[in-house]
Amino acid sequence: MVDNSTYTSGSELSLSKKLYNKSAYLNTINNSFTELTPVVPPSVTDGVSVDEFFQIYENLFYEIPKKGEINSHEYIIKQSTNYIGSLGISNEIQALLDEITSLREENLTLQQNLIESINTEQ
Repeated sequence: MVDNSTYTSGSELSLSKKLYNKSAYLNTINNSFTELTPVVPPSVTDGVSVDEFFQIYENLFYEIPKKGEINSHEYIIKQSTNYIGSLGISNEIQALLDEITSLREENLTLQQNLIESINTEQ
């Protein structure tokens, strides 16, 4: 329900409506949903095969900075890891972790032997 008491008499409101016939409508109004789909930027790799890409990568390998937010080996690693998921722990890293665990256990055993040796001497 509208309260007309807030409107002053004598004020006019004009409304206009533009009508199009079907052919004019289709030629005038963009009725596609292009705003909802992501725009695919033109690719710098258009016309470059995967083999050619990796050849270019090999040629530029030492020119690419090791670290950096973009355009670096670090960036490539992050992007690739995000794409394929975690690579897990390599065999070399696992071997080092196993060695650390072994050395910690050995260190604990030596410390316990030292404490026992000190206690028996007293």
